[in-house]
Amino acid sequence: MSSEISKKEVKASGVKFFIEKEGKEVARAFLYIMSNDLKKEPFGLLEDLFVDESLRGQGIGTELLNIVISEAKNLNCYKLIATSRHEREGVHRMYEKAGFEKFGIEFKMYFK
Repeated sequence: MSSEISKKEVKASGVKFFIEKEGKEVARAFLYIMSNDLKKEPFGLLEDLFVDESLRGQGIGTELLNIVISEAKNLNCYKLIATSRHEREGVHRMYEKAGFEKFGIEFKMYFK
């Protein structure tokens, strides 16, 4: 059975939040804003929240997370998705403290 699959371009955009010290990026988070046909409002995807090991435990990750959440709300997102590796339990606690709920399973496929 062969199906006729159509294709329609959708819009997406992104914002990078970051901190530099002495010319080196030491913390960052990406917020991608995307749309689908389920809702008229967009949704956000938090990707690559990172804080240099030497600066962890100082609240920088929480500060970045809060900025991303605030930006997603300001952009009228109906939801914000955050992903994390299984072994990053400290990050999971930070996400849950901020109001995220565990939901589903993430699958990845790398091409390079």
